Amino acid sequence: MLLTDGSVLVHEEQDGNQQNWFKLTPDIFGSYVNGTWSQVASIPPALNYSPLFFGSSVIADGRVTVIGGEVNFNTYVWTNQGAIYDPVADTWTNVPPPAGWTTIGDAQSINLANGTYMQANCCATQWAYLNPTTLAWTQFSGNGKFDVFDEEGWNMLPNGKVLTVDAYVFQYDPVGTNSELYDPSSQTWSSAGSTVAQLWDSGCGNSSNASFEVGPAVLRPDGSVFATGANTCGTGHTSIYNSHNGTWTAGPDFPVPNVSIADGPAALETNGKVLMMGSVNEQPPSTFFEWDGKNLSVTPGPPNAPNAGSFYGHLLVLPTGQIMYTDWLYPGFGATADVELFTPSGSYNPAWAPKIFAVAQETEEAQSHPDRKTVSLTRGKTGIVYGHRLSGMSQGGAYGDDYQPSTNYALVRVTNNATGHVFYCRTHDPSSYLVHNTAFEYTKFDVPAGAETGRSTLVAVTNGIPSEPISVTVH
Repeated sequence: MLLTDGSVLVHEEQDGNQQNWFKLTPDIFGSYVNGTWSQVASIPPALNYSPLFFGSSVIADGRVTVIGGEVNFNTYVWTNQGAIYDPVADTWTNVPPPAGWTTIGDAQSINLANGTYMQANCCATQWAYLNPTTLAWTQFSGNGKFDVFDEEGWNMLPNGKVLTVDAYVFQYDPVGTNSELYDPSSQTWSSAGSTVAQLWDSGCGNSSNASFEVGPAVLRPDGSVFATGANTCGTGHTSIYNSHNGTWTAGPDFPVPNVSIADGPAALETNGKVLMMGSVNEQPPSTFFEWDGKNLSVTPGPPNAPNAGSFYGHLLVLPTGQIMYTDWLYPGFGATADVELFTPSGSYNPAWAPKIFAVAQETEEAQSHPDRKTVSLTRGKTGIVYGHRLSGMSQGGAYGDDYQPSTNYALVRVTNNATGHVFYCRTHDPSSYLVHNTAFEYTKFDVPAGAETGRSTLVAVTNGIPSEPISVTVH
């Protein structure tokens, strides 16, 4: 997961131990290839919590939620436990489950447009909002939800609603193409129409063979959601949701026989293409694909692609515009401890980039007059960036229930003019997470105490796309 100071938090799965976490920090020139790995605090033994496949998010204050888990201490229990990580204090804190919830498991999560963290219960039509200060939950149930949340994924749309493709778990129907919308303003679910092509694996009409899996879905800058499917009778289907008019059309089938994405990662490239990892029934070998809005084509994968299935892969959009790939190191399978970076071809449309209107120190006057450009920043102090599209054109990445790699929040990068050295300021408390947002936005940022002084340039970067630079002086 991408922390708001530009570092990457990575979860280790090694021989049943899922309590350890590591951090990749870019080097002084902003390179992740030449970055430094360090171990951060492990989940304390006192929490009795060692999860795998869980809900997760970098929330508005910059902390990281880890909620639930299909696995705990290498046992499949669909735990209702949770924890929250503070990267500044390097500490973990217990998060009790919503009252009465006995399972959470590998359930999906999302930061809503207003910054509220929303968590599902995998095995019911229950969801809840987390209060980050008290770590208390506000619960909801039913309200029109068609089926349980198990195996589904969530996508934020430009109107702030949340789109999901139903997986029909406990609601078996050999032919099912329903999708749903969540409206945060009313806390209700409604149908988003038929996906036309079936995206979940029904076992070819045999419920005993059904996996109920679906693939990841990614919102593109043109407002379309490219949704991928699990293997349905030997064919992996896709569908395209038009968020402008609320309609679905069938997309192209995967061009490699029997390959689909029944659990697997996808990420939005800075050029607007969707990168994704597929395989046959989640097992090795894997095949990587790109969707450019018209064509679904095979693209070269990382060196370990022949030994990894889609289920074991993770993709994360970095602020350099590169996409980070890791796979699951699991005994008996061909995964490795390697980390690879994918560099997309081409460039981004400037209309997708964040736009800075003003940079100011955090003072009452600056908040009252955000049009006043302040070019003076002080080490160790908090500033504010005001602008448009700070929350990006997409959540950036997707997997579904086991992993939520969203990056629709701005990072602030300061580069010293004399040395070229790069310093990420920790951002927090953004005004919005709404994608495709045309309204005025802001995010707070903390200037590192170790930032170099002098004339510098500052950019806001979201989903790997930077704003035009603003000249600042660091004191």
